[in-house]
Amino acid sequence: MSTAGQVIRCKAAVAWEAGKPLSIEEVEVAPPQKHEVRIKILFTALCHTDVYYWECKGYTPLFPRILGHEASGIVESVGEGVNDLKPGDHVLPIFTGECKECRHCLSEESNNMCELLRINCDRGVMLADGKTRFSINGKPIYHFVGTSTFSQYTVVHVGQVAKISPTAPLDKVCPISCGICTGFGATVNVAKPKKGQTVAVFGLGAVGLAAAEGARVCGASRIIAVDVNPRRFEEAKRFGITEFVNPKDYDKPVQEVIVEMTGGGVDRSVECTGSVQAMISAFECVHDGWGVCVLVGVPKKDDAFKTHPMNLLSERTLKGAFYGNYKPRTDIPMVVDKYLNKELGLDMDKFITHSVPFADINKAFDYMLQGIGLRCMIHLDA
Repeated sequence: MSTAGQVIRCKAAVAWEAGKPLSIEEVEVAPPQKHEVRIKILFTALCHTDVYYWECKGYTPLFPRILGHEASGIVESVGEGVNDLKPGDHVLPIFTGECKECRHCLSEESNNMCELLRINCDRGVMLADGKTRFSINGKPIYHFVGTSTFSQYTVVHVGQVAKISPTAPLDKVCPISCGICTGFGATVNVAKPKKGQTVAVFGLGAVGLAAAEGARVCGASRIIAVDVNPRRFEEAKRFGITEFVNPKDYDKPVQEVIVEMTGGGVDRSVECTGSVQAMISAFECVHDGWGVCVLVGVPKKDDAFKTHPMNLLSERTLKGAFYGNYKPRTDIPMVVDKYLNKELGLDMDKFITHSVPFADINKAFDYMLQGIGLRCMIHLDA
C-alpha cells in the first residue's frame, strides 16, 4: 500500500542531549514538501562528524536531533517539483548538495560549494518552510546536515540526493556518500600525486585510509602514515601504507621527522584529522619547490593555522578539499559505476569492519570513541 502523502511512523535514534546515548524512539516523518524526497534508509554508518556534533564540544547545542549522514536507501516518495527521482530509485543522501543553478554549481572551477545546499551543521530545519519533518507527539525533532539518516525514513532536499545504479549493493556503497569520497577524492582529484612520488597521510581513520587508497591507485612509491594510535598501523598496511610515524615517539616536530626520512620532504601530503597542529605539520613536511599539502579534516571553530610565510614563498602549495572535490549529484553516480566496474581499485569490504542492528547503534559510538575499526555498518531493518 502506498504511503505517499501520508505521515510515516518509524523508528529513529534520537539524540536528546549532548554526549548521552541515543534513544530508539517512534517518530513521525511528514511527507516531503516542494523539492524534497522521502527516503527509506536501509544502511547507515557512523562518521566522526556525527560524534563531534553529538558531543557538542565547541559547537552550538541543538537538541533533540536525529544525526547521521553516511547512508544508502530507496526513494519512498517525492515532493512537488522533483522530476529526476521516483519511488523505488536507489540513492545515497549526501551531507552537501548541488542545486545545479547557482554560480558554484555552474562553474567549471568550483565543484561542490553550492550556495543553496552547502553543508550547514547548525541548521536543524528544512529550507522549504523552516520546519522539521520529524516529530514525537507533536514536538519537533531537529535535522542534521539535511540528511538525518539515523531514522528508518528521512526527508532530504532533492539537491542532496544522488541516484545510483540499482545493481549497487547498498551496504557496500553506503560509505561512498561521505568518508570514502572525501579521502579518496582529496588525493586523486586535488593532491594528484604522480607515479613514483611520496605521499604522507595524517590520520588513519576511514577518510585517511581512503586517501591512502588514492595514493596507492595513483602509483605512489612511498605512503607514510602519521597517527598517534599504534593499533591502526597493522590494519593500515592493507591500504598501501608503507611506513608509519607516531608523533609521540619523537621529541621533535613530526614534520622534521618526515623531512629527514624523505631527504627534503614528501611530494604530497593529505591531512585527515581536523587537528590544526596536524595541518601545520602536513604542510611543513612537503618538499619545497613542488610539494602540495591538502587539508581535509575540519578544525575546531576557534583554531588558527600558523606557519612562516617563507614556507609558502618556497613554492609549497596549500590546498583545501571538500568532499573530495566531487559534485554530489553529477559525480557520485559515476563514482559508484566505476566502483561496480572495478575501475577505481577500491575494496569497500576493507573499510566496513563492524556491523550492528539498529537497536545497537550506540555500540557504533563505542567503537569509534575507543578507536576500534573503521566503519560500523548499521542495519536499519535489523
